[in-house]
Amino acid sequence: MANQTLVKEICPTSTQVRVKEGAILIDVRERNEVAALAYDVPNIINIPLSEFEDRYTEIPKDKEVIIVCKSGGRSLRAAGFLINHGYTNVTNMEYGITRWVQKGFPTKGDTSHLSGSDSCCNSSGCC
Repeated sequence: MANQTLVKEICPTSTQVRVKEGAILIDVRERNEVAALAYDVPNIINIPLSEFEDRYTEIPKDKEVIIVCKSGGRSLRAAGFLINHGYTNVTNMEYGITRWVQKGFPTKGDTSHLSGSDSCCNSSGCC
């Protein structure tokens, strides 16, 4: 996964809109992370980054795909990988589930470890 291509990025608020319009979320966090705290949306697939190169073909090429993780780093790598492998409708969600929780969007599990005074949403330009 060394080669990187510029990847379109959107914030959790825009992601919410696109999910309602039928976009598929691909969560690249590891299984234990998803078991502890998951995005509560329809059309989500968990393909851990550790398995991504072997399983990426499970992701449909004919749908809008938004890659997500905890803070946006792993998902950015996975999105670049998909683009380099012929996927054209791929977007990375910036800030991951951390910002998703801070925005109050639906989740399953314990969010307490993500809340706190270091909120990224205190800065200007928060989506």
